[in-house]
Amino acid sequence: MTRTGTSGGSATLAQRNRVLLGVAVAAVLGALFFSVLTVITTNGSRGGGEGADRERVAYFADWNTANRGYRILDVAESGAAEHMSTLLWAFGDVNAEGLCYIDPDANQPWEIYQRRYDAADSVDGEGDEHDQQLAGSLNQLDKLKDDHAHLRAGISLGGWNWSTYFSNAAATEESRAEFARSCIDLWLRGNLPQLNDEPQGGEGAAEGVFDGIDIDWEWPGGGGHADNVTRPDDGANFTLMVRELRRQLDDYAEESGRDLFLSASFPHSEELMRAGVEPEVFDYLDFATVQGYDFTGTWSDVTDHHSQLYAPEGAPSSASAHAAVQRYLDHGLPAEKLVLGIPAFGRGWTGVDRANFGRFQPGEPAEGSYGAGVDPYNELQERPGQRFLDPVNGAYWIYDGTEWWTYDTPWIVNMKGEYAREHDLGGLMLWNLDQDPDAELVEAMDTGLAE
Repeated sequence: MTRTGTSGGSATLAQRNRVLLGVAVAAVLGALFFSVLTVITTNGSRGGGEGADRERVAYFADWNTANRGYRILDVAESGAAEHMSTLLWAFGDVNAEGLCYIDPDANQPWEIYQRRYDAADSVDGEGDEHDQQLAGSLNQLDKLKDDHAHLRAGISLGGWNWSTYFSNAAATEESRAEFARSCIDLWLRGNLPQLNDEPQGGEGAAEGVFDGIDIDWEWPGGGGHADNVTRPDDGANFTLMVRELRRQLDDYAEESGRDLFLSASFPHSEELMRAGVEPEVFDYLDFATVQGYDFTGTWSDVTDHHSQLYAPEGAPSSASAHAAVQRYLDHGLPAEKLVLGIPAFGRGWTGVDRANFGRFQPGEPAEGSYGAGVDPYNELQERPGQRFLDPVNGAYWIYDGTEWWTYDTPWIVNMKGEYAREHDLGGLMLWNLDQDPDAELVEAMDTGLAE
């Protein structure tokens, strides 16, 4: 097995050791394939100790409190909060006027700041009062931060479904200024609207809960959701929007005496990067997360790894986390600001032939609990089938003779942490916490980044 990518240079000792191990694994795969249960690797981590002074970022998807019962309390009880530096809250919305807002007709107001938690669901074991100014999961996040002084939180704006009107926000000097003002006012000053006859909200209701803003515009320059408003100059306007956000954040930081951050999420695709990400934008960001996943999915009729560190020989495409990292480094993103994204979910196909143990074979999307071809890490760990590790390229898969699933294990995450250290990157990011309910991958991020 060999790796493909854009970097050159000699291999490190760790990389040479992985090559030797990969050869050994490849040699025994054929003999082991028809055994009842073949475990090619353990799920333990390779590192040790607390995370180094690098970003250990994880997203909290607020809709999965209602949909899947995953609470801020679970972030605390799983130990995830101890191993993270930054929690990014997904997502804040942007309206047609290009302003940060909370839709009064959606379920979000109730879940994030109006719902009264009882003692059993509360981080500190104390139930909410009916008329307290801040309730909901934002209040629980505030309590979590009280218990973990190292942990900061940021509101992530946009995402796949809520990037519709970013182009409007970025279009003019006036719209950019109003956008930045509205986001700081709503999410950092915490001036939440009082909605639907509930007593929560008002001036300063959520002040101090968030310590920064993350821009997840998917994607400036096009290639995002079909409903997105787009303009030919979105890429240049994105830079100007981030610059204005930086200016207003710095002003608010000086006024409030708080340490505030600004980050952004970037695609792995070279086409999307060149269409929407100008190198100048990096000057205004504290860090940027680069997607190291979704290299393939339901749009492909051939099995392939969606989050491999390096592209294996014979893979349908050359996409890899390493290629994405090198692309952004070559584009001007400072290594210390580049945070590599990793998934807490896997992708799967069914009707897959036994050739090559299902790898790079025709198939169709398998049924998944998070949508077609998508399952969370914790469920994949319980799936039956033979398990295979490619330690050279940083890829892992399960095959039961029909279904083929690929995902990151703690071993792979540790390998990516080692890679981040070797390349002096800013850290790792996980999407998302409810798919790793026992914090096994979050802990692996921490140990993998430890010096």
